[in-house]
Amino acid sequence: MSSPTPYLGPVPAEDGGNRYQAVQDKLTALSQALDSADSELTRLQLDMRLHAKESEILAAHIGNADLDPVFVEMQNAVSLALGGAEVAVGNLVAAARDVAARAADTKTTHARLYEGLDRVRSGRRYRTPKPGFFDD
Repeated sequence: MSSPTPYLGPVPAEDGGNRYQAVQDKLTALSQALDSADSELTRLQLDMRLHAKESEILAAHIGNADLDPVFVEMQNAVSLALGGAEVAVGNLVAAARDVAARAADTKTTHARLYEGLDRVRSGRRYRTPKPGFFDD
């Protein structure tokens, strides 16, 4: 098995706060982390499938060797557990893909809604009030 992709860690909460570009960068980091997790989880799912099949074959070999049936039952239980883990990892892969797609959609929507405003605010010579300043 190859070495896993290095985990880059969480995006710090105080890296520009909620400024436009900071939010865009956080959404990009989230998408990239999920894409990396997708490939690792897919590889894990395939490994689980392979090990479940090998365990099933081993249970048959144990049975053919006339060992005590308890060992065949234990090996079959391992095979079933690995098969269940494969299904669970598959669900996790699907969830990671869904969240990655939603993060990409959110980034696009955020850019559509706030990029122009950011350009105007960033281009001003003088500081402007924070959002909500005029609210009572």
